Amino acid sequence: MHGFTFDGSPVPFRDGQTLGAALVAHGVTSWRVTRVEGRPRGLFCGIGICFDCLVTVDDVPNQRACLVRARDDMVVTTQEGTGYAAE
Repeated sequence: MHGFTFDGSPVPFRDGQTLGAALVAHGVTSWRVTRVEGRPRGLFCGIGICFDCLVTVDDVPNQRACLVRARDDMVVTTQEGTGYAAE
């Protein structure tokens, strides 16, 4: 079985699964909050059009979980707002 980490917890995945599919199969339905109101977001369209499923992957924010193929040892984290710390 393959796996990546999501917010420090291991998440298994099957060959060919996207991060979004693996997270949902693992019971995780929300992994981002909106910038203004902090509302939870996860998969919505599932085809890369909407941006509700944004995550940070290996320190790179704004990755669409529905499009990124899961790979072993990826570090995936919840994204808040734009994914960039306020400066």
